[in-house]
Formats: sequence, structure tokens, C-alpha cells
Amino acid sequence: MFRLPGFSARTIAVGYVTVSLLVLAMFAGPLWYTWKITVEGVRTELLQTDTERLSRLFASNGPGALSVAIEAQTSGTYQGVGRLMLFMAPNGVKLAGNLDGWPKGAPENTSPCAANIMVDGVPQRVEMIHTVLPGGYRLLVASNLNRFEQLEKLFVRGLLGCAAAVLLVAVLGALLFRRVMLRKVDSISQTTSAIMAGKLTQRLPAPHRGDELEMLTHTVNGMLDQIEHLVHSVQDVSNAIAHDLRTPLTELRARLEELSVTRPAEEETYQEIDAAINDVDRVMAIFNALLRLAEIDSGTRRGGFVPVDLARLAAEVTEFYLPVAELNDVGLTFAPQGMLHTVGDPLLLAQALGNLVENALKYAPAHSQIMIGARRCGELDIELTVADNGPGVPEAERARVVERFYRSDASRGTPGVGLGLALVSSVARLHGGVLRLEDNAPGLRAVLCLNVPRVAM
Repeated sequence: MFRLPGFSARTIAVGYVTVSLLVLAMFAGPLWYTWKITVEGVRTELLQTDTERLSRLFASNGPGALSVAIEAQTSGTYQGVGRLMLFMAPNGVKLAGNLDGWPKGAPENTSPCAANIMVDGVPQRVEMIHTVLPGGYRLLVASNLNRFEQLEKLFVRGLLGCAAAVLLVAVLGALLFRRVMLRKVDSISQTTSAIMAGKLTQRLPAPHRGDELEMLTHTVNGMLDQIEHLVHSVQDVSNAIAHDLRTPLTELRARLEELSVTRPAEEETYQEIDAAINDVDRVMAIFNALLRLAEIDSGTRRGGFVPVDLARLAAEVTEFYLPVAELNDVGLTFAPQGMLHTVGDPLLLAQALGNLVENALKYAPAHSQIMIGARRCGELDIELTVADNGPGVPEAERARVVERFYRSDASRGTPGVGLGLALVSSVARLHGGVLRLEDNAPGLRAVLCLNVPRVAM
């Protein structure tokens, strides 16, 4: 199976050289072909033109005039340029020209052809045209094929020079690219080493605008911000767990130690045992809530989505908490709007809505009202709302009250461990939505916004 080469300075240099040479070959190949075709065509055409001109001169003025014309054109020493000509009488006697005799390999027909002949003792590659004139006279006109050899050598040398320049530029460019990339990689390595050493605030230096690594740098820095946030969140959660577990465990140990030392009466012993069981239940409630949150965050509960009628679910939650509301002298009403059939986890949705109602009942004063609403906002969005007339949550704390184990100053004296709204927020995320906390003027308006498909039931 073919595999692409790895990304490195050497790969870039080789690729640049290969592409450049291919482009150079694509330019030089057609040029060379055109040169050869054009030169050979013009040379043949000139040979034919000279032959026809000399033939007309022979026809109009006879052998003597043709001999004089040939001698005039071939006078002097042949230097590898110009024409090679030979005019012979019917009996084979040379009448004019710069060839000593009929060359070996000369064509007997009248078609242009190429052959190797000796000229002044030097082999030459020539193109020849043989013409038989009236009366048995013979005319041979030839042109040296090597006359452009020097020009062709210059062209090849120039091509090789261009290839060498391309190779040199590629090597220098690859070395420069490698140096720049190593500098950037070294910066990334130093930053990651500092982070591994515990300096979570370290970030990659911001690149220049237009830098190829700009997007990567922003992405890595964003990832580091998220990692730092998660680490701090884990630390906060760990501290909160330790703090919230320490109280019930301390009380449990104190009770058991007192029982062991004082050995009270049976009735008092059973009372202390009941209190110890309550402490254990508080600890187990914390762990159960954490396990439930972990299960929700992992997305495993999404596989259990079933059709749900949210209007009916909200009505059942309202009916369940109505006795508690009446006991606290708080009005609890539910006002659905339209058909609210969707898919989701009914147990989690009921628990999330129940947590919102419990929070409202916990802080709502007597003679106040708690309104539960449910409506569809679009094709996929459904809002479950719990609005109360209690003290509400300051705007500065609304982003933090959904964090795990966070408890505001107003809730210090109330029961709970600070996981209720965190669970609601996780359920909302599991259903593609979000938990919004808004001002109800007065009180708090908690909106559980879900984004799940509509289904027919």
C-alpha cells in the first residue's frame, strides 16, 4: 500500500526539487521539440528552394551558367556552414561544387535524406537532395546537420544550469525552513515542558498574523486553557468532597467514640445509631450523586432515550411536590403549552425538574408562588421552566451555582451538598441543551432548555 512521505525539511526539499524539475522539463521539452521540428523543416525547405532555383537556372541558361553560379556560392574553404554542392556531367565528371566526388551514401532517388559523408577528411552529418537534370546532368545539394550543434549545447548547458540553481535554492530553502520550524518546535517544547513541571499558566507565544502556525497556536492555547480549567475544577471538586465528607464522617466517629466510652442506656444508644445511619446516608448520597453525574457526563445514558411526554412528566412532578408546597404554604402550579412529545431519559428529566422544584421550595417564602411551565420554542427546542418569588441568585453568582459543590452564602444554613443544579446542568447537556438562570423580579427563573427531536406518540 502506497504511503505518503512524512512532513520534514528533507521531504519539502525533495518535493520542491521534483516539482521544479518537472515544471522545467514541461517548459523545455516542448521548446526543444519545437526547435527540432522548426529547424529541420526550415532546413529541408531551404534545400528544396535552392535545388529548384538551380534547376531553373540550368533550364534557362544551360550547364555553364549553373557551374558559374555553383562556384560562386561554394568558393572558399568549407567551415561547416553554408551549402555543400556538386554538379556533375553525364559522364561522371565534376563540373562545379565543393565536394571532390560523388559521396558514398548519397541518395540515388530525388527525396531528401540524411547521411554521413566525408568533407575535407572530416565526417559530417548532412541532409541531401539529389536532382537529375535534363541531358543526364546530376545536381547534389546538401546542408550540414551539425551546424546548430553549438547552439544546442548552449541550450542544454542552460537547462542544466537552471536545474542546478533549482537544486541549490531547494537545499537552502529546506535548511532555512528546518531552522525556522525547529525554532518554533523548540518554543512549543519549552512551553509543554513547563506545563509538565506544573506551571499550568504557561502558553505558546502568540504568532504573527498570517503565520502558518497561527491556527495551531490558538488551538493549543485553547486546549491548555481547558486543561487548566479542568485541573482546577478537579482540585475544587476534590477539596469540596473532602470538606463535605469530613463533617458527616467526623460526626459519625464522634458518636461511635462516645458510645464506646460512655456505654449509654439502650434507648439512647439506638438514637445515636439512627443518627450515625443518617450520617452514612449523607455520605452515600454524595457518592451516588457523583456517580450519577459521571454517568451523565460520559453520555452512556443517551443510549436509553425513549419517547417522552414532557407535559405529562412535568404534571407528575408537580403532583409529587404539591403536598410539600401546601405544607410550606406555597402555591405550586403547572401550565403546559401545546404538545411536548420528544425523546430523552424520563428518569433523568424528572429528577432534573424535581431538583429545580426542590430548590424553589427551599428558598421560597410563605404565601409565595412557584410556577412550572413547559413549551416548545421551535422544531427541536423545548423549555421547562420553574419560576419562584424567593430571594433569587445574584447575577454575579449565576455562572457558579451550577458548579459542583458550590454553595452561596445564602445557602450555607440549608441542607444539601451543592450538587443539585450541577446535575440539572449535566442532564441539559446530555439532551443537547443548557440550564439558564434568569431574574424573575423578584425571585429566580430556572429554564431547562432541551434540544431533542420531535416524535409522534
